[in-house]
Amino acid sequence: MATRDQNAPVSDPGAEPGVLVREGTYGTRVLEVEPGGAEFIPLNERHGKPLQLFWTWTSPNMEFATIFVGVLGVAGFGLGFWEAALALVLGSAIGGLTQGILSLRGPKYGVPQMVLSRFGFGYWGNILPAGLNSVTAGIGWFAVNSVSGALALNVLTHLPQVLCLIIIVAVQLVVAFFGYNLVHVFERYAFPILTIIFLIAAGVILSKAHPGAPHKTIPGAFLIELGASFGYAVGWNPYASDYTRYLKPDTSKKAIAWWTGAGLFLSCAVLEIVGAAVGTVVSPGNALAGPGGMTSLLATPLADLTLLAIALGAVSANVLNIYSGALSFTAIGIKLPLTARRAIVALFLAWSGLHDAGTKYENFLLIIAYWIAPWLAVYFCDLLLRRNPHENLLFSARRENWAGPVAMLIGMGISIWLFSNQTEYIGVVPTHIGSAGDLTFEAGFLITAVVYLGWHAIARTGRETTLTT
Repeated sequence: MATRDQNAPVSDPGAEPGVLVREGTYGTRVLEVEPGGAEFIPLNERHGKPLQLFWTWTSPNMEFATIFVGVLGVAGFGLGFWEAALALVLGSAIGGLTQGILSLRGPKYGVPQMVLSRFGFGYWGNILPAGLNSVTAGIGWFAVNSVSGALALNVLTHLPQVLCLIIIVAVQLVVAFFGYNLVHVFERYAFPILTIIFLIAAGVILSKAHPGAPHKTIPGAFLIELGASFGYAVGWNPYASDYTRYLKPDTSKKAIAWWTGAGLFLSCAVLEIVGAAVGTVVSPGNALAGPGGMTSLLATPLADLTLLAIALGAVSANVLNIYSGALSFTAIGIKLPLTARRAIVALFLAWSGLHDAGTKYENFLLIIAYWIAPWLAVYFCDLLLRRNPHENLLFSARRENWAGPVAMLIGMGISIWLFSNQTEYIGVVPTHIGSAGDLTFEAGFLITAVVYLGWHAIARTGRETTLTT
């Protein structure tokens, strides 16, 4: 694996088996537009260290969208502080663990995560997860985080919400437009600013929290909150190798997994717990209304700094969403630059999310968990069956693995039908047993794994490591 240099032949993935190598030079230049898209990164272009992954996965979570996951648990679902904290830690831990594992293949294969997904789904079957990711990243998460940043900027400056939204979106698009190097640099310099402000604010809020405050918990609240926390953390999973594919193949795997998982877990768990603390002090209506409920607990100078940090954190999150969303489009064979049309569509969806954000956000987090868990099941099952696959499996349009998309669709369909528990649809089980909460992502993972492994066991396939003639 990862043996190609810049002079290697560039093959047509629809013709002869081979590897599509990215053309052009990029190096470590920051203010230069990154060439190419989802192709293999030449070895002479590899650079960076595992430590950079810590702030790459910490900075994007230093925002109100993260805090709001914890707010939902207490103010929305009625959990007690400690119950909510446990659900938040568990959900974040699972997401951090899978993020670390997924990041390991980036240096080896030199391609984005949604290209690596072709191992389990085949070239054309991979349109299913890559398409879903391009929508949730380039539109869904873009809207969620743009709303978060816009609301914070609105409270801070009292400018119209739509104008605040335009400002946030403009900054995000500029950073993401240049590509990989500027994204990493932006996250690096945002990291100390965000960390210092949020740690101080977190200390003040936690000191005012009432962990033993009375609460009225809705049926199944713990599992719903676990699903929301899991959905938030694993929302980053389809991006994992996007930010490790430039590292050299011999980079320490242990360091990659550690810095990636630690950055994601700590930032999510800590800020979500802060959100749970907010829910014990502020009335549910104010807590769920936006950043203003949280900052009302802070003195004016710190409140203003926190609002500014929330806006900066939203930008940090969305530069990854825009960048990886574009990569997902290229992974399904669509060459889509960051055009004004796409920005306008995303802006419209973000604007619509300015209203009734709490309910829409809860549903969005659960829906993310609904599709990512089955996708992870296919990916990990294929990793179990196919230990050291050749890179040419990733670029041949004639290479099929229909077990992946079929298993994923079956897993999603059955689990959503039976176990979904959100405002748009309540499944069969929680309709009759409210305490079942929402077990969709757990059931989806298990069902998909059984179907995928069963398919290959019956067909005696799934262990091929290179293209067959």
